[in-house]
Amino acid sequence: MYRTVEDFSKDWHVSSKGTLNVLKAITDEKMGQSIVEGHNSLGWLAWHLVGTAGVFGQFAGLQIPAPGPDMVMPNTVADIVEAYEMVIEAYKKEIPALTDEQLTEDVPAFGGSMPRGALFRVLIDHQTHHRGQMTVLLRQAGLTVPPVMGPTAEMS
Repeated sequence: MYRTVEDFSKDWHVSSKGTLNVLKAITDEKMGQSIVEGHNSLGWLAWHLVGTAGVFGQFAGLQIPAPGPDMVMPNTVADIVEAYEMVIEAYKKEIPALTDEQLTEDVPAFGGSMPRGALFRVLIDHQTHHRGQMTVLLRQAGLTVPPVMGPTAEMS
C-alpha cells in the first residue's frame, strides 16, 4: 500500500513509461497475437490496460479517462497508444492534488472498499502483470521487446 503520494507518483511514472514502451512495440499486424487461440491477444491486453488504468483512477476519485464497456477496441496500435497517453497525462495532473492522508481513506472498489493507497498498489501490480504477459507475446510474435525495467536480450 502506498502511504505517500510521492512514492505512488514515482512508481506510476516508471510503470506507465514501461507500459507505453511495450504498447509502442506492438504492430497493427500483430495485435491478434496470443499464446494460443482463444487467449488474450496483444491488442486486447493493451486496450485492457487503458481501460483498467482509467477505472482504477475513477475508483480513487480521480478524473481519469476510460473507455466504456461498450467501446470497441481500436483497430490500430496508434489509437490505443493515444488513449494510454491520455491516461498518463490525466494521472500526471490528478496525482499532485492528492494528500498522503487521502491514501489511507477507503474508496469503493471491486464491489467493496479499500484504502486508496492499496488500490494504487493493485493498479501498479496489475499493469506489471499484464505487461509481462505482453513482453512474452511480443517475443513470440517476432517483435522487439523494449526495455521496461532494464535492458532486454534484443537491446544487449
